[in-house]
Amino acid sequence: MMDLTRRLRDRLANEHLMFAYRGEVNGENSVMLLTLLDKEMELSEFGTQGRKRLFMFVLENLQNISRHGTSTDYDNMSLVVYTKTDDGYTVTTGNAIDVKEVAELRANLENINKLDPDKIREVYREMLKDSDMSHKGGAGLGLMEMARKTGNKLDFDFIPINDGYSYFILSKTVDAGGKGLPSPGLDSEFSGRRVMTLEHLMRTNDIYFIWAGHITHDINIEMLNLNEIRMHENDIEQNLHKRAFTTLIELLQNIAQHGTDKEAERKYGMPVAMIRNTPDTFIITSGNLIRNEGIEFLKQKLDMINNHDEEGLKDLLRIALAGQDMSEDSTGFMGLLEMARRSGNKLMYEFEEINEEYSYYVLTVVIRSRDHKAR
Repeated sequence: MMDLTRRLRDRLANEHLMFAYRGEVNGENSVMLLTLLDKEMELSEFGTQGRKRLFMFVLENLQNISRHGTSTDYDNMSLVVYTKTDDGYTVTTGNAIDVKEVAELRANLENINKLDPDKIREVYREMLKDSDMSHKGGAGLGLMEMARKTGNKLDFDFIPINDGYSYFILSKTVDAGGKGLPSPGLDSEFSGRRVMTLEHLMRTNDIYFIWAGHITHDINIEMLNLNEIRMHENDIEQNLHKRAFTTLIELLQNIAQHGTDKEAERKYGMPVAMIRNTPDTFIITSGNLIRNEGIEFLKQKLDMINNHDEEGLKDLLRIALAGQDMSEDSTGFMGLLEMARRSGNKLMYEFEEINEEYSYYVLTVVIRSRDHKAR
């Protein structure tokens, strides 16, 4: 697990990835995907104009994915990625489309990218006058709206999946002033290969959710809301749903408890939350920087919990509740106890030393359905 987390952490750092969600995009979860980005931009004090324009780009983009989905198994290949650099935010999406749509979509994008901002506004107004197009909507109008709001070219790519489908990747970078920028690291024509590689990494490891960044109370709520919707949509068995969701709450609180200062996190490793899901199992992993001076005490608590069976954990919980003083150490121990008790499994953990002051702490909890445990 540390190996996968390390690979992800390195990738997130190298590519400035902040968030990735893989799965069906629809009207309900689009709200959470939008709000999550908005709360992050609010945290970083991103400019109002930049927030507004990027928000509109994401809104149009998610609506396009939802409206023009393939209605096939490829719906779960849809990807929403947020990237953060010193210059601004990049939003990238990927979704499967019928190969018959590629030629017209490519032509629309190429034509839009040839227009200057004033011409984009003029063409957009003409399109709105077309009552048939305005009434029906459509990818062309949506793309023109994205370009109009962000003021310059849209980065895009099409990567074949098979003879019937292609993966459509659309990306946009906006600075704090609302100005559209070329995607970070682009020395030549935009390529969606990195996005396709990320989708493959998430698919082969059953990952549907990655967060890498500071976690505030507001961001915490939106992450929980997004995952609550995901569990409902996938018709997860109720007991598994409840145990996975409460474990996620505890794990996010665990990150907050052991977090360090933002500057150290930027230098040595941002907090990470990752969720993997198979039909009858959730694997929830957190990673965060921790001061070396606190490791031994934390290991003692983890080992104590792992040395008890289900009945022993209940006894530990009763003792902890009786002596609960709401101190940081006490409440942290309660959270770990709850994760072990609800999951019914050992808490898997590792510490990777970064330097004399810090290590990276990875905690993984596996929650299986009762049917799986019975087999």
